[in-house]
Amino acid sequence: VSEIIARVREAGDTALIELATSLDKFTCEKPGDLEVPRTEIESASAHLDQSVRRALGLAAERVRSFHQRQLEQSWQYDDGDGNCLGQRVTPIERVGIYVPGGKAAYPSSVLMNAIPANVAGVGEVIMAVPAPGGEVSSVVLAAAELAGVSRVFRIGGAQAIAALCFGTETIPAVDKIVGPGNVYVAAAKQQVYGQVGVDMMAGPSEVVVLCDDRAEPDWVAMDLFAQAEHDELAQAILICPSQTQINRIRGSMESLIGTLSRPDIVKASLAKHGASILVNSLQEGVEIANRIAPEHLQLMVEQPDALLSDIRHAGAIFCGYFSAEALGDYCVGPSHVLPTAGTARFSSPLGTHDFQKRSSLVMCSKHGAQRLAGVASKLARAEGLDAHAKAADYRGR
Repeated sequence: VSEIIARVREAGDTALIELATSLDKFTCEKPGDLEVPRTEIESASAHLDQSVRRALGLAAERVRSFHQRQLEQSWQYDDGDGNCLGQRVTPIERVGIYVPGGKAAYPSSVLMNAIPANVAGVGEVIMAVPAPGGEVSSVVLAAAELAGVSRVFRIGGAQAIAALCFGTETIPAVDKIVGPGNVYVAAAKQQVYGQVGVDMMAGPSEVVVLCDDRAEPDWVAMDLFAQAEHDELAQAILICPSQTQINRIRGSMESLIGTLSRPDIVKASLAKHGASILVNSLQEGVEIANRIAPEHLQLMVEQPDALLSDIRHAGAIFCGYFSAEALGDYCVGPSHVLPTAGTARFSSPLGTHDFQKRSSLVMCSKHGAQRLAGVASKLARAEGLDAHAKAADYRGR
């Protein structure tokens, strides 16, 4: 990853063309080929199956509605001495969104990243998506059109992150990069952080399902499969106080695995990272869930409200039998970009706040400055900062 970032930083488009050829098997003849033309995006949207288009539209509407409620507002107040203090909230100017595209197409990721950015007022949204063989999924392009993406580039992996961070002759540098990706994307985001903002170092997807003995075993099994089918590194964990129920769920998994289109990935994921945990009570299950701090937590219990107040760490909490995590992946409303690998202990889901900046506002009156100068001067001298003290003293005369 370090080598790729250095190549892109030094050689720009030339490096991207070489990497597209070697890694994506995409014969790119000139830098302009890296960008998906607006006409191609519009055509993909116009020719998309109408039922899929309606589903995308409804999902986009719900995502937009949820995130409009998250918007932070500027505010200010007078402290009584004529000083006006406050906070100005402004949008980030240009954001890059990374949309995975190696093993599957993810139009939902386009909506979940681009719509909160647009709601926040971001001026330009630049999208990077892997394009094996140079092809970008038409449904992904349609989602980009619907979500208000400004420009789309056929680049993936660490090279996409480097291009968005440093800019090239063709790709503009952005102020922040968001969106999930594989281990190379996560490593690249970690290395460029500081030069550019990033949302989080997202790892493989994960779910913890805490269920009681009334949960429908087939539903629980399929919810675990839904997480495991992302990739072999995904993690699906079942927690239950009933061994009989665990056995029922295992039986459902055995009977349903053959109905899936990606059974090998699911089996590999569950074999390496899956688990079923027998606990003494639902409350003990909550404590284990808090220790895991999962990306997704499903409370498939009769009375989820009774447990909710004790949940301290989770990216998203799905309450009750009908609140399938899969609904959250696509159309419930909140962004599905969530903290993974235990980072829900200190971080939050992607939202409009990730695309807004806050500036402190200070407007001192003459009287107010005179009242504050003595305090500042004393503290400055206690720290041995003479110029600070004198600057305050000037305002105190």
